[in-house]
Amino acid sequence: MRPSCENCNKPLPNQSDEAMICTFECTFCKDCVDNILYNVCPNCGGGFEKRPTRPFGTLEKYPLSDKTVYKPVDKNKFEKLLQEFKDIDPRKR
Repeated sequence: MRPSCENCNKPLPNQSDEAMICTFECTFCKDCVDNILYNVCPNCGGGFEKRPTRPFGTLEKYPLSDKTVYKPVDKNKFEKLLQEFKDIDPRKR
């Protein structure tokens, strides 16, 4: 589980209700998913779902990742992908 939003670098701790992931576990905050990405992953074109919370009892044995993936979306490159997929249900892309 990544510790922050790939676009804006907002912290997304384990208990965050704002963490969203795609099928490849690309991680973004809900604000970026709703207002910048429009539910289109800039890496794979998939849709997003709320990231689950890892049970607290497992965190010692299976700690969260401390590797930050921070690569803000290049809006010019993303525009083509966005136009291709934004009006298609993620399960039909």
